[in-house]
Amino acid sequence: MPHRDTRDTRPRPPTGWRRLAARAPLLLFRAGLGPVLGKRFLLLHHVGRRTGCDHHVVLEVVTHEALFPGWTVASGFGPGSDWYRNLRAHPKTVIQVGNRYHAVTALFLSPDDGARIMADYARRHPRTARRLCAFMGLPVDGSETSFRAAGRVIPFVRLEAADGQRPQNRGHG
Repeated sequence: MPHRDTRDTRPRPPTGWRRLAARAPLLLFRAGLGPVLGKRFLLLHHVGRRTGCDHHVVLEVVTHEALFPGWTVASGFGPGSDWYRNLRAHPKTVIQVGNRYHAVTALFLSPDDGARIMADYARRHPRTARRLCAFMGLPVDGSETSFRAAGRVIPFVRLEAADGQRPQNRGHG
């Protein structure tokens, strides 16, 4: 039997009405309603690695540290996601959380970091973690060990605020 590439098991981005539903948070940000989504989602601005064009995607915040501002996000569609590959090429960018903008630098986390982050996320959001793993085709049985194994496969990115950078309100910088 031929070897099956793990990329074949990754979910494909949604199409049709599911794509419209998935893009609803982006429309909220564009309409100035980002605060409706709270601090659980952020708008990532990223530059196309080939075209240099500006792109935007809304991502769920897996963790947030307020003391030294930083946000951790995951690439649910794997390392082949356009935003992930674009950040690899251009790691300095801007995010929007609510109506505040932050200059950030993307740091790509190790599989061991991913295991720790996913286990912590599963403790805080057990049902969402199970659904996320099922969506991604990653087997979990609810144990910390299984979530750690899933976290080793999921690409996690930490978006760290620039040193001394204070958030900017919309329309003020």
